[in-house]
Amino acid sequence: MRVEKCFFCSSPMYPGHGIHFVRNDSKIFRFCRSKCHKAFQKKRNPRKARWTKAFRKAAGKELTVDASLEFEKRRNEPVKYNKELWQNTLKAMKRIEEIKARRQSHFIANRLKKGKELRKEADRKEVEKNIHLIKSPAAGLKQKKQMVEIVTERDVEEMESN
Repeated sequence: MRVEKCFFCSSPMYPGHGIHFVRNDSKIFRFCRSKCHKAFQKKRNPRKARWTKAFRKAAGKELTVDASLEFEKRRNEPVKYNKELWQNTLKAMKRIEEIKARRQSHFIANRLKKGKELRKEADRKEVEKNIHLIKSPAAGLKQKKQMVEIVTERDVEEMESN
């Protein structure tokens, strides 16, 4: 079973699904759904359609340069069947998926870190601006009374010692 990629949005396309368009020069375009086919017919640029992989990569929202992404490339070299080779390949595929998932999650966390810092700073500013809503005016009175009592006790002790 060969899973193809949609020419427009780069989503996986399973056998028996989608639309094939063959141009006069024998170039084959595969589309996962009519939405992608119609956008291609209208000569839309996939890098400008916000829902495509091409846009996400161009806008820096997805990992673009990574060695683990090189394994997905299609190779047209026939290989003689070998059970051991297949087992090693399956193990390698699982390991590559783990590595890719870890790297993508790290990339996403780094990308979202800036927004988190900006939200935190905005929250701090809002609290500073509206502190009167949080602190009650009576909360400071108890502290002031305690400070006055301490100061008066010191003054009394200083006068007695002199």
